Amino acid sequence: MPSRRHELLAYAVPRLRRSRELDDVETERRRIEAWHATLDHALPTSAVPFFTRRYAVVREELAPGFASYTVSDRRRPPTRTVVHLHGGGFVAPLDPFHVRYVARLASSLGARVVVPDYPLAPEHTWRDSHEELVALVQRHLATGEDVVLAGDSAGGGLALAVALSLRDRGGPQPSRLLLISPWVDLTTSTPETYGLDAVDPWLFVGKLDAYAAWWAGAPEDLGRPEVSPALGDLSGLPPALMFFGTRDLLSPGGRLLTRHAREAGWDLTSIEAPDLLHVYPLLPFVPEAARAWRTTKEFLA
Repeated sequence: MPSRRHELLAYAVPRLRRSRELDDVETERRRIEAWHATLDHALPTSAVPFFTRRYAVVREELAPGFASYTVSDRRRPPTRTVVHLHGGGFVAPLDPFHVRYVARLASSLGARVVVPDYPLAPEHTWRDSHEELVALVQRHLATGEDVVLAGDSAGGGLALAVALSLRDRGGPQPSRLLLISPWVDLTTSTPETYGLDAVDPWLFVGKLDAYAAWWAGAPEDLGRPEVSPALGDLSGLPPALMFFGTRDLLSPGGRLLTRHAREAGWDLTSIEAPDLLHVYPLLPFVPEAARAWRTTKEFLA
């Protein structure tokens, strides 16, 4: 049974974020494009007290309008690298939840955490960032350092897509993959997804369909491994840990990935948490998230 704190956040978070189904696709596109025009793309550090005093941040321009931030704890020299790809349905930028989790990775693991602020849909598709993300991870791998590739929600699917491309191109590979409620099948080939629309208080099927189409850019690209990595060849990937809750529209995709991983012989540890929210390991002050964090540290140790 979920904790009281989890249930409080399950009620509060969707309301604080004003989560609701879209009215229609074109109205949603105009709304998001207007919102994007107001973004300053600064790292949102408000969730971490004394962030600037405790953490060093280096900004790198990967391409025009496409930056990456590297966060490290000033009190602990980094000994490894985590490349974390943020979620948000491919339409939302980094938010304080992500920065809080990134700071925790940096402090607890003694890691430099690289957080790309990749171009967003609907103005951009996967083609506008995939090659740069692969090259970014390759640069860190080329130094011989230990590199973990991680992501949450849409960023979890993106991390897996990058891992597939890295495998296909040969060379050094990440030591581990960390996937938090990943969006890995944008074709929504799992019919159970639609049955969860009344259960998930945060995500909505209409938005998933619209955002998936925007990110793919063309219907024929929806099933590509760069877009829907659960449908690709999963053999030869690094060991991975995945979390997802069942009160989540993306949970059928998590089960699909688990089945395909087993068939491909991929070492994927899949933790399915009954009745928990989307990206529950990122939620603050929740015992279920604390348990997930302990498992994450053991896996990455």
